[in-house]
Amino acid sequence: MLITLTGNNSFMLQQRLNELTEKFAAKYGEFALERIDGEEVEPQVIIDSLKSLPFLASRKMIVLRSLGKNKLASGQIEQIISSISKELDVIFYEPSADKRTSFYKTLKKHTEFEEHNELDSRQLAQWLSSEAQRRGGQLALSDASYLVEKVGQDQMLLASELQKLLIYDHQITRENIDLLVEPTPQGKIFELLEAAFSGRQAAALRLYDEQRAQKVEPQAILALVSWQLQLLALVKAGGNRPASKIAKDSGKSEFPLVKASRLAAKITDEKLKLMVEWALEIDWQGKTTALDMDEALKNYLISL
Repeated sequence: MLITLTGNNSFMLQQRLNELTEKFAAKYGEFALERIDGEEVEPQVIIDSLKSLPFLASRKMIVLRSLGKNKLASGQIEQIISSISKELDVIFYEPSADKRTSFYKTLKKHTEFEEHNELDSRQLAQWLSSEAQRRGGQLALSDASYLVEKVGQDQMLLASELQKLLIYDHQITRENIDLLVEPTPQGKIFELLEAAFSGRQAAALRLYDEQRAQKVEPQAILALVSWQLQLLALVKAGGNRPASKIAKDSGKSEFPLVKASRLAAKITDEKLKLMVEWALEIDWQGKTTALDMDEALKNYLISL
């Protein structure tokens, strides 16, 4: 078996690698498993390892990491593949492979090629629901979407939160999510801005005070507000284009852009421009004068 694992989804790549290596080790033993850091090793060392026969086992597996970063070795990829013994299984682990290179194209042509990329919010919700069922629990798709909205698109963090929820109760409900899952700072700032835009000033100030109570500095809150303003500007500039298209063109994640579109519908272009200018003024004064950042940010939120 020759297999390539690539893509920008580090969680799924590691999951798949663990699945393959654990299955192999269970059958042939840990001593039949070898890992090589291909980034710095000499090409001949790799070739010698790939030609070597397994010791005290009928098969051997080699995990070859980041060979694409080794210019000398990656340039000899066809020779390396042709040198692999029939008794060997090889995993080329290439999370950041350059698709433009002949190295990438050779792996795609001559190995079982698996590309694991980051999931969008809908796919993450489906994955959470399926993963909960696989682990003996239940999570409705609507509640899985709510969990993604609360935590964000970090799949590693979502997996950790899912495990915590399943330990508490195998039937995961929205109430349990609210009880056990702490929203990410980005999610909290989104809630804060949504409250401010909706005229719920007391809620906006309460959420601000919660962030300060958790030792989040005003400058960090302003940075997160600025991040949200950038997303709003992208959505407004995108007009009627879907969030998926804006995400692709801008290099941003789709999920926060979908959320930002809800806020964008509540404000005019002129108001957004004023918000950006005012945030910039607070930032400048905070760095050059003795400005009370807490007071300035609270006034900013109330005025939204």
